[in-house]
Amino acid sequence: MNSNLKDLFKGCWTVPNLLSALRIVMVPIFAVLFYHEHYAWAVFVLALSGLSDFFDGKIARRFNQVSALGKILDPVADKLTQITIAVMFYLTFRKSDDSFVKAFSWVFLIFLIKELVMVIGGGAMLAIGLRPSAAELPGKIATFTFYVIMILIVAFGPDIGIIRQILPPWLMLALVCISVVLTLVAFFSYMPGVARQLREKKEKEQAEAQEQA
Repeated sequence: MNSNLKDLFKGCWTVPNLLSALRIVMVPIFAVLFYHEHYAWAVFVLALSGLSDFFDGKIARRFNQVSALGKILDPVADKLTQITIAVMFYLTFRKSDDSFVKAFSWVFLIFLIKELVMVIGGGAMLAIGLRPSAAELPGKIATFTFYVIMILIVAFGPDIGIIRQILPPWLMLALVCISVVLTLVAFFSYMPGVARQLREKKEKEQAEAQEQA
């Protein structure tokens, strides 16, 4: 376990890891601003979070600052952000005077359930000595789309549009459903990697058991 922790924090002092940590700090800031209906500032923080998510990966690859801790911090920051947004939007649209908006507010719970499953699954993997896979292309596309659509909803959506409420409820639902589909595709894209790690762990344990026999 000590060896795993040492490997985890090896080379952790990098700009990408700092950006991921800042994204985690932005989560409660966004929640407080959104709760108090300071939507303009909330969308600013959300946009800042999305930009930092984009640049930390670019910097990590460009300057060879990829680290074991970064592979965990980055998805943790994404998950905390998406869970918070899903909860805040669900609670907000549940109180809407528009019956259509209120009826589809449950869609945001799909993001919440998916992220909670991944958090629990990631914790379980770490507990048995495995490392959650880094975000693949489907995950990056889903995260980018999620940020863009949620920013559009805060800026132009019904009930909370800070610029003008020009997104009709049906269009908002369509955009959210697109994000849901991409999120589920990203979720299932992690499964082969998890299965491979479990298989490799089992084979390693069997090999060690045969050596000891």
